[in-house]
Amino acid sequence: MTYQRNPVKAPRMSGMALKAFVNALESGVGSVMLDKLTRDSGIERWRELPAGDAPPLQFPLPQGSAPAEPQPPTEQAARAIAASASPPERESVAAYLRAYREGATDPVAVVSRIHDAISRLDSGKQRMGLFVARKPDEVHRAAEASAERLRAGRPLSVLDGIPVVLKDEVDLAGFPTTLGTRFRTQVATADSTVAARLKAAGAIILGKANMNEIGINPIGLNPHHGAARNPWDTGRITGGSSSASAAAVAAGLCPLSIGADGGGSIRIPAALCGIVGLKATWGRIPETGVPPLCWNVGHVGPMGLTVDDVAAAYALLAGPDGQDLVSQGQSPHHLSGYGDDNLSGVRLGICWDYFEDADADVVARCKEAVAALTAAGARVVEIPPPDLNAVLWTHSCIILSEMSESMQPYVKAHLSDFGLDTRTNLAIGRHFRATDLVHALRHRHRLTRELLAQMADVEVLVTPTTATTAPLIPEAALPDGESNLPVVDALMRFVRLANLTGFPSLSVPAGFDEEGLPVGIQLTGRPYEEHLLLRLGRVVEQAAEYRVPPVHLRALR
Repeated sequence: MTYQRNPVKAPRMSGMALKAFVNALESGVGSVMLDKLTRDSGIERWRELPAGDAPPLQFPLPQGSAPAEPQPPTEQAARAIAASASPPERESVAAYLRAYREGATDPVAVVSRIHDAISRLDSGKQRMGLFVARKPDEVHRAAEASAERLRAGRPLSVLDGIPVVLKDEVDLAGFPTTLGTRFRTQVATADSTVAARLKAAGAIILGKANMNEIGINPIGLNPHHGAARNPWDTGRITGGSSSASAAAVAAGLCPLSIGADGGGSIRIPAALCGIVGLKATWGRIPETGVPPLCWNVGHVGPMGLTVDDVAAAYALLAGPDGQDLVSQGQSPHHLSGYGDDNLSGVRLGICWDYFEDADADVVARCKEAVAALTAAGARVVEIPPPDLNAVLWTHSCIILSEMSESMQPYVKAHLSDFGLDTRTNLAIGRHFRATDLVHALRHRHRLTRELLAQMADVEVLVTPTTATTAPLIPEAALPDGESNLPVVDALMRFVRLANLTGFPSLSVPAGFDEEGLPVGIQLTGRPYEEHLLLRLGRVVEQAAEYRVPPVHLRALR
């Protein structure tokens, strides 16, 4: 099979044209319009694509190997940070711990600087659009408690005193989980598993980060809470939907954040904002307390300044809980071999036609990252191209059908309160047939089975994370934003398959384009082999150029 990507056939719309289009979609003629839109984009060819003997159930993911000497999560996290080779100019978790240990600063002074910076960055006409909710007094009390533990030499973990932000898709007791809407205002009465584990580790949760409304678009423009702006160029998008979770890290407000990823929503903003983002294996990090939006493709996970930061957070956050069925029955998570930069024996699967279907600077930086991996001993194995049309429609049908179902009660009561891009996507989700969803679930099973067979011969698949660096914000179209499917395609081209199959996938900074915007490379591994992805990510990170964005806080000095 030769590599083929169909051109996107949809007009770019904003303003009154977009409003008229959305109103028409939701009217009696909407079905006719949606039939044409989806037919022009290749849905009929997908509907006719045989799924073979695949049933509409996820193919069981094979369990990973357990480490020879299991270690508690706190010890694994500590080892990741102890092995840190992060340069001193990066305010990583290791830099925070060093500053606390040497008495250069403490958590109280740090959060005071951060609060001042947030007040400056997130106010006025040029606001960065980072936070939707904060409680500075609570944060200050948490910092005081952390500082006392550190003075007594009794930290709860390597994350004690480390500032973290949560995507507003993750429950935090006492805060509403708006999902980026303006009407979902009920206050969470309990912490999500992720928030509870962070608190138990002593992390200081700064607040809830802005996101694309209900996570349904990868661009990151929110019509209710404002556009999240990229610290590398405030006139450019962050990517989404974990938009401000990425921007807050890039801007130096915290070395770690939590995002969620149903279709690249951790990895896309990580790439565009020049940070690290991990979508672990499906269910590896429990989603208890994360309101369901897309059951079969959704993940929650860490985003961080460095690979070491993300490895430490992964070690503390992964592992089953009693309420998330998908998280149960998995092999123990671990970081075996994490510090070993000798990659002899590691095979990198690359389809060069697919890899090179991106902007020239993106391809160049990602090839340099591949060169760093091969210099460390890895070997490239050429693999066949994916069927992008099958991947596109299988993923789109599942995620949009599930989001439409999860939002159905709100659609009935608040349809006009949703943003225009959200209403467009929900209309598409409602337009899919029941037979389409069963067909998609069958192809999910088939694609997973085929990818597992392919990865018997390679350990890791390598592509760019996105086909482009951060596009410009359409300022004239704000606050409503625009419909721009070519940009959506460029952002999502490489990310969908890992969501469909549930395989772990990591985005790592690989350098910069000629305009100084970050480029990300994506490493996708076998189920439960996050430790290998993180190990390779360290090699890429150490070889890539590092810069500080123009909008940036030095919280430790």
